[in-house]
Amino acid sequence: MRSEAPTATSSVHEFRSVHGECPEIPDDLSIPQFFLDTTHPLRPTRPAGSPWLIDDQSGKTLDHEQIRSRSYGLAQALKFRWHLEEDEVAAIFSPNSIYYPIICFGVHRIGAAITAANPTFSPEELQHQLEATKAKILFVHPSALQTGVAAARAVGLSDDRIVLIEPAANAKQPFVTLDEVISESLQHPKPFVDRQLRPGEAKTKVAFYNSSSGTTGKPKSVAVSHYSVVANVLQKAEMNRVYDTTVPPERRRFAPGSVSISVLPQFHIYGCIVVVFFQLFCGCSVLVIPKFSFTSFLGSIQKYRVATLFVVPPMIVLMCKHPATKNYDLSSVRSLMVGAAPTSAELSGQLMALLPNINFFQGYGLTETATTVCMGPLNKQVGTLGSAGQLIPGIRARLLKPDGTYGGPGEQGELVIYSPSNALGYINNAQATKETFIDGWVRTGDEAIIDANNDVFIVDRIKEIMKVRGFQVAPAELEGHLLNNALVSDVCVVGVPDDYSGEVPFAFVVPSAEADEKIQRGEGKLVKAQIAKYVADAKAPYKQLAGGVEFIDAIPKNPSGKMLRRLLRDRAKEARQKILEEANIVKAKM
Repeated sequence: MRSEAPTATSSVHEFRSVHGECPEIPDDLSIPQFFLDTTHPLRPTRPAGSPWLIDDQSGKTLDHEQIRSRSYGLAQALKFRWHLEEDEVAAIFSPNSIYYPIICFGVHRIGAAITAANPTFSPEELQHQLEATKAKILFVHPSALQTGVAAARAVGLSDDRIVLIEPAANAKQPFVTLDEVISESLQHPKPFVDRQLRPGEAKTKVAFYNSSSGTTGKPKSVAVSHYSVVANVLQKAEMNRVYDTTVPPERRRFAPGSVSISVLPQFHIYGCIVVVFFQLFCGCSVLVIPKFSFTSFLGSIQKYRVATLFVVPPMIVLMCKHPATKNYDLSSVRSLMVGAAPTSAELSGQLMALLPNINFFQGYGLTETATTVCMGPLNKQVGTLGSAGQLIPGIRARLLKPDGTYGGPGEQGELVIYSPSNALGYINNAQATKETFIDGWVRTGDEAIIDANNDVFIVDRIKEIMKVRGFQVAPAELEGHLLNNALVSDVCVVGVPDDYSGEVPFAFVVPSAEADEKIQRGEGKLVKAQIAKYVADAKAPYKQLAGGVEFIDAIPKNPSGKMLRRLLRDRAKEARQKILEEANIVKAKM
């Protein structure tokens, strides 16, 4: 549970936003009540006839009343058909969809919570998330149905608690569809009335259980309150002055009636809060793309005249280097935000050469801070290169140094954040919560410097988590899986830099006796391939050992048995470089 922040003293240096005070945040509204049923002084006026959501593939649109009505219809079904209770959990297992927000709003109206899973998960990975959150119902897209059904049945969910988000191609499927449920419910003689939260209740009422690896270990579920989501949307609204019509057009971001793109995964907190919820509040039309395909992405920008892009660094790499880019008209793009991982100054320069008139800025945040901590300032066309931006209103930051003191401007330390949007903690993991959530503050695990100009630079990660294409990958998860392989005696997984993915997993493996026999027979490459396949067969694509596999005599460890990953990171980079050079030689000979 979050407690009040400690009072700053003269011995503790704190950094605060220079972009205004924290806005007024309602503490008695649920997320759908805030977005659909009420107004706020910071909310800009949406142009008449401007759709809220647009489906990229079909062009179908949903406006405010359609979303509001359907959310009530779903809430009614959850309450009267499935008897879902307050604080119980509904799971979503789907690629991006215009129905994603409707499911969230419907579930939230009855006081239940959402857990959203990566649609590329294996049945075992989805089962883990369903078990951890004790989900009572599963909303699944037809493309993920087989995995969803297997996981649901494994945790004891009956087929009548599996809901297809869209109709499946196979009409014989025994599962009810979302449209059927909503249509039936809207005919119900007893209309659903959602409960008004008590003053302050939104601060503790859980809206989402978002998956995060935290500072170390296997994925954890982060409890995010209704208040956290509303707070972060309003903090960003104040930072970007979305309500201020006096902001010059060339500086204005997220103009009401313009089109923003939702291609980042909606199950991820960046794609959910920063993109969908924040853009809806800004009065933008959110174009929903189910799955990223680069040329299709470019075609959608051109077709729908997209004004705002939310991306991760690998997408910028493609925009700058892929030959298809020049075939599309991207002149509608006015602003571009990059998050989830740092963007180098070199790559930023290439992007500005490609799109010289855009407002380009970076952002930084965590699931545990739900979400954004800093963004590039509005008064700059291009944020400071290499910077993650500046603190948004309502944020207080400290830099905790190894000696326990707090650093000032220009000094380096672990970034510690206090924000009204901070999450409540990890569920079923009191120890991890105690280590990360301290007296209302969140220890980010990231080493940072905040300079005299208020720019925040993330310089290193204390935590062991890798960021692969913006997704968190816990080495411990992959190591635990690999240790079940008969070819592996011991293993250490580290991240290695990758131009496209930011970094990718690389495994140092101590071969078992069985594997060693094969290696002695000259089958070392085969053994490496078998080990990589063992991960590929069980884990999501971004968790695969794309960096490579290297044999090692022993994993370096300290006296207490903790792996010394830092000693292997440089060796991993050298091994990765050798693999890439050998691959280039092979290509040259072809």
